Amino acid sequence: MIRIVKLHFQEAHLASFLNHFERVKEQVATFPGCAGMQLLQDKKDPCCLFTYSIWENEAALAAYRQSDLFASIWPTIKPWFASAAEAWSTDLHFNGI
Repeated sequence: MIRIVKLHFQEAHLASFLNHFERVKEQVATFPGCAGMQLLQDKKDPCCLFTYSIWENEAALAAYRQSDLFASIWPTIKPWFASAAEAWSTDLHFNGI
């Protein structure tokens, strides 16, 4: 399962988010049930970022969202948002990469 999360930050907090992400990215990317994660940044709006992560299944994602790790990340970054986060859980139908 692929999880895509759109995060739009206030410009004043973008650097804070990127610094925080550097500290936690490996923990998220290697969380049990996660096969990896990427952070993507929009070329036209650098305050608009997306996480792209691959999970074994919905139960693995749910375990992450209920973990101490998620509980330490989300309350830190949420006040920095310019708008509410958006998220999609998707199935892969073609991989040409």
